[in-house]
Amino acid sequence: MRKNIFGRKFKRDTNERTALFKGLLSSLVLKERIKTTEAKAKAIKAEADKIVTRAKKSQAERLSSDYLTPNAVKKMIYDIAPGFKDRNGGYTRIVRLGNRFSDNASMVVMEWVERAEVVKPQVAELKKGPRKRKVSTSKEIKKPVRKTLKTVPKSSGLRKTTKSKSEKRKE
Repeated sequence: MRKNIFGRKFKRDTNERTALFKGLLSSLVLKERIKTTEAKAKAIKAEADKIVTRAKKSQAERLSSDYLTPNAVKKMIYDIAPGFKDRNGGYTRIVRLGNRFSDNASMVVMEWVERAEVVKPQVAELKKGPRKRKVSTSKEIKKPVRKTLKTVPKSSGLRKTTKSKSEKRKE
């Protein structure tokens, strides 16, 4: 039984786990949307909500080194937190994508509920079709320049000859 044990270990020691969570949270703040496994998303969801609450209350010194990188702290305080000033909680959303092919882990997209700018979903980009290659209109086609080495025949006196060890000893 797991009594009085909180959190997920992910087969990592404490330092590795904190580094993982710090990286995931900083990526969520900087990119505003991350793709990760469901277990990792659920593990950082509570911390992400707490960070937004602290940033709304302008407690930047508590955000600085524990959970986010310095660039992420600035973006959280000046860009993300002001967007949630009328909201009391539930700042993140987890959307399931399906299972990963290699190890069958359930994948999710974790994102902020409210965004600063509206971004088109990825499905609309897929409907556009494949990109066409640009064909050059100029008639000149540049071919790679190949340098050929001219070999000197053995019979000519220009070829450098080396003396054997026995000839060197005689001299």
